[in-house]
Amino acid sequence: MKQPLLPRIMFGAFVALVLIYLILPLLIIVPMSFSGTRFLTFPPPSFSLRWYAEYFGNPNWMQATRMSLMIGVLTVLIATPLGVAAAYAISNGTGRLMRVLHLMLMLPLIVPIIIIAIGIFFVYARVGLISTLTGLVLANVMLGLPFVITSVVAGLQSFDPTQEMVARSLGMNRLRAFLAVTLPQIKASVFAGGIFAFISAIDETIIALFISGGQYQPLTKRMFTALRDEIDPTIASISTLLTAASFLLVLLAMSGQKRSAP
Repeated sequence: MKQPLLPRIMFGAFVALVLIYLILPLLIIVPMSFSGTRFLTFPPPSFSLRWYAEYFGNPNWMQATRMSLMIGVLTVLIATPLGVAAAYAISNGTGRLMRVLHLMLMLPLIVPIIIIAIGIFFVYARVGLISTLTGLVLANVMLGLPFVITSVVAGLQSFDPTQEMVARSLGMNRLRAFLAVTLPQIKASVFAGGIFAFISAIDETIIALFISGGQYQPLTKRMFTALRDEIDPTIASISTLLTAASFLLVLLAMSGQKRSAP
């Protein structure tokens, strides 16, 4: 039965308004990143690549960028295998314990990030992990695990577990059967989860404000500090690059999942 025209128009208008609301900041930040003036102005009176050159030519910005990339890579290397193992256990478990474990691992997405940051700060202050690379990586692993688990659990739900059971019946142990049969068929979900964990790590700001310092300051912390001291279009250029990188990584994850779809 064909739906009335008015509700469809209203729904389409609502979706359009939401998209405009989400995209509007980009429509302001991106042009300002190409501004030729000394301060953030919109619309920019002239256009230039000056602030992109300032970013790539500043050793302090480059040090913070390298630190963010290192944190992101280490987070993926740790969170991905841990998340895959947890997702496998959750998918194959049937008791209340697995449901409780699943909920606990999802808490970083549920609990307000400021509460998590305060808790991590007090724990790290006691064990001496403030302003350390180890502390930053462990905190981001905790934040990245839910993304890996969610993606891999979804992949396992579309996988036929009898294939793994057949491999085990032919003499493979559980680990070897998982690596040889299951993992190749859910690799797109694993890849997508790792990408989202990486994006989470390089974009994280609140926890970094509490526990980073000295030479171990990620790019987002450096940006926040620069906003307090002096506002210039360098911040806009970095924001544009981070947004573009995140967007491309999401497209990469989506394309990987589409290629693996039956």
